[in-house]
Amino acid sequence: MAGVLLWVVCPKGNATALLSLIPRSGKHKRCRVHQKVKFSTGVSAISSAVANPARSSEEKVYDVVLKQAALVKEQRGKKPLDLGTRTETDGFTDWDLLNEAYDRCGEVCAEYAKTFYLGTLLMTPERRRAVWAIYVLCYAVWCRRTDELVDGPNASHITPRALDRWEKRLDDLFEGRPYDMLDAALSDTVSKYPVDIQPFKDMIEGMRLDLRKSRYMNFDELYLYCYYVAGTVGLMSVPVMGIAPESKASVESVYNAALALGIANQLTNILRDVGEDARRGRIYLPQDELARFGLSDDDIFRGQVTDKWRNFMKDQIKRARMFFDEAEKGVSELNAASRWPVWASLLLYRQILDAIEENDYNNFSKRAYVGKVKKFASLPVAYGRALMGTSKLF
Repeated sequence: MAGVLLWVVCPKGNATALLSLIPRSGKHKRCRVHQKVKFSTGVSAISSAVANPARSSEEKVYDVVLKQAALVKEQRGKKPLDLGTRTETDGFTDWDLLNEAYDRCGEVCAEYAKTFYLGTLLMTPERRRAVWAIYVLCYAVWCRRTDELVDGPNASHITPRALDRWEKRLDDLFEGRPYDMLDAALSDTVSKYPVDIQPFKDMIEGMRLDLRKSRYMNFDELYLYCYYVAGTVGLMSVPVMGIAPESKASVESVYNAALALGIANQLTNILRDVGEDARRGRIYLPQDELARFGLSDDDIFRGQVTDKWRNFMKDQIKRARMFFDEAEKGVSELNAASRWPVWASLLLYRQILDAIEENDYNNFSKRAYVGKVKKFASLPVAYGRALMGTSKLF
């Protein structure tokens, strides 16, 4: 999970101007939802504020899903604020500075998520810029900044207190006090769309886990970690991507599909990077499932592909594909202009699992990747699916 540190600090003279860019819309109204919900895995539970230590990770995460869905329901059908409004100050326009922030987000997205970036060009300018801000700040910047703290050369000097400072910075961003140019774009975006701070905080919690945890006893523990570091991105993105006006799906089901895509992507990352993670002393595989297939940590560190390992990997890949299947149900419910980049991302990531199989399940010394030919071949397929319209997801 090590990444490149991306840090764009605004010129000192522009720091005050940044504060005036962000509308002070206040915090989103909190909605308490108490209802019976059916999970994709068939688990039923009562969503409640009452603490229950026996609750599964899926139940805990679904509480967050319900909250995010409630925010979207409140504003569904309303247009975001006009990004074209300009304000003049001391010889330059606030709009120009904010425009520069969004453009920088677009540049980072184009560099680190080329296929996704290409798909965003089909979106409306307003949604495109907002998606750049969320995707880039969360995935390419927030994740990479924080990953650098956890896995980079200074990792041994990082403490939970350092991540606490990051969380404070996040609070400031949501209150309209951006620290740098990239923060300004995200701060502007969250002021205009029903995006809640909780998934962002949960993402940082995932990095806290990496400071103190390098093993996961079962899939319930791993599921929560996958939500923290990847499922959160799906929840952040839905309000900006938008749900198609003609969709008959419930908002909760679309959010659940977005969550499933994040989980699927992270499980794919884990399966692709087994060898790389092991060299850093980390094993992101359920310990009880390894034992069930007659495997242990020592087998991972030895890095030998055996029949036991192949059978274990087949089981893990099957689970990841189930999450991709669940995610597919929701992509068609998104706003028509938002579907292509999501379809492209889903299809390309899913092919990494195929590449692991093609490597005879050797994810110790071979890195599974999707070649350029396959990537380009996937784009028209993704575009075709994006044109198909909404499904009958209820």
